[in-house]
Amino acid sequence: NTTSTPQEDTTTIPQLLHKMQTNNNADPRRADKIVRYKPPAQGTPGAPGEDPTTDYMNVLGMIFSMCGLMMRLKWCAWVALYCSCISFANSRVNDDTKQMLSSFMLSISAVVMSYLQNPQPMTPPWSNI
Repeated sequence: NTTSTPQEDTTTIPQLLHKMQTNNNADPRRADKIVRYKPPAQGTPGAPGEDPTTDYMNVLGMIFSMCGLMMRLKWCAWVALYCSCISFANSRVNDDTKQMLSSFMLSISAVVMSYLQNPQPMTPPWSNI
C-alpha cells in the first residue's frame, strides 16, 4: 500500500513566462496591431448611456394616457401604465424624474378615471370582431 505524494512544481513565474513565449512562436496575433479600446464620446450616436427606450416609453405612456382619458378606452389607460412602468424600469439616475413622475401619475389617473366612469370589467378591443 503505497501512497504517492504529489510533487511540487518549483518553477517560478519568470520561467513559466519564458516557457510560454517559446511555445507560442506560431501565435497568429500581431503585437503591432493591438489597439487599446477607447469608449466613444458622450455626444456621438451609439455612445453608452444613449438608450432612447426610456424617452420613447415616456412619450407613448403620455399619448395612451390622453387617449384613455379623452376616449374612455380602458385598454389605452392600461397600456399607458405599462409604458410608464417600462420607462421607470429603464431610467437612469440622471434622467428627468419630474417628467417620469408626471407620466406615471397621468397613466394612473387615466386608469382610475376610466374605471370611475364605467366600473364594468374591461372588454378587450379584439372581442368585438
